[in-house]
Amino acid sequence: MKRTKTLSAMSFASYDVERRTRKGSFYAQVDTIIDWKPISAIIDKHYQKGLSASGEKPYDGLLLFKMLLIGMWNNLSDVKVEEHVNDSLSAMKFCGMQLEDSVPSYSVLSRFRTELTEKKAFDLLLVKSIISWKKHRIIIHQGVKVDASITQSSFHSKKPKTFEIAQDRKEDELPEEEVEKQEHFFKEVAEDGVDKEARWLKKGTKTYFGYKKQIAVDDNGLVLAVHTTAANEHDSKGLIPLLEKLDNERIKEGVFTDKGYASKANREYLKGRKSKDRIQHKAQRNKPLSKWERVFNKLISKTRWVVERTFGSQKRWFGVGVTRLKGLAKVHTQHILEAIAYNLKRSPKMEILPAFLLKKGFKKGDLIKIVPKK
Repeated sequence: MKRTKTLSAMSFASYDVERRTRKGSFYAQVDTIIDWKPISAIIDKHYQKGLSASGEKPYDGLLLFKMLLIGMWNNLSDVKVEEHVNDSLSAMKFCGMQLEDSVPSYSVLSRFRTELTEKKAFDLLLVKSIISWKKHRIIIHQGVKVDASITQSSFHSKKPKTFEIAQDRKEDELPEEEVEKQEHFFKEVAEDGVDKEARWLKKGTKTYFGYKKQIAVDDNGLVLAVHTTAANEHDSKGLIPLLEKLDNERIKEGVFTDKGYASKANREYLKGRKSKDRIQHKAQRNKPLSKWERVFNKLISKTRWVVERTFGSQKRWFGVGVTRLKGLAKVHTQHILEAIAYNLKRSPKMEILPAFLLKKGFKKGDLIKIVPKK
């Protein structure tokens, strides 16, 4: 069986597949939303395809990237992704494959993800996909909402050990100018099979081992940027690296966060980039909030449902919150793929222009803000 490189001319069997899966296919909807050419160009730039040991031509990088997205949408391991594409006509068509083509093995998929991770290509792919949505009238409003969630790793020690565990939000008791000075110390984990870059974190009465995912979303909840740290790192320290991935135009209307991001360094950073400071204020020991600060915090809290909905939808749709991967770089890749998969999952519903808007003079290409009902 031959390997496919690009979408070739349809065989009669493939035409029948296309006819039967044309309507109602989520994969087909995604293909109408995103321009894959710039995505493919980024992949080709970073993916070294060379001949295989048998001398056969390699699989196309875009095909492998689409398989990673399929894995995210269906919460599948690499092995299960291979089986799914083999069994699903719509998935095979989405990947640009014919019925007679062989599906890449899970090991090929794993090596592809590792190579692009090492070359730090996935953040670029998120940026390119956002540019593509703009062209399809899926609005990305100015101003961002920021929050963090935990991704648990199963690669923790199986033997009883003593750890110094970070207490989540313990720094909230400190003045803002002291938050960034705090450090966390952990004993080195030497046991084989343990993820040495993951860390422990205590939230309330529960402890977690893994990583922290921080995201910036727009008014519609679409993910614009992702930053990954060990779980023990305080939220406030991740804000600047996250915002460094966004341009000034994106954040000028404000960065909306909870009080966990309040620090002197973060407020000065926003001021330097001429962004409106929408970080909630936090009370400190012997220094309660003023009436104005309480009102301000309440107003900010009313905007944060957007990012909370994004986290909730990702967990409900894709089962996020756990990882099969080991190491900070690979888990960050998972977080980026979760973001792209989520954005594409929501985009088909946002791209449709309702008939009543057409009657009011709107046309395809106009930017429209979609406000969900509360």
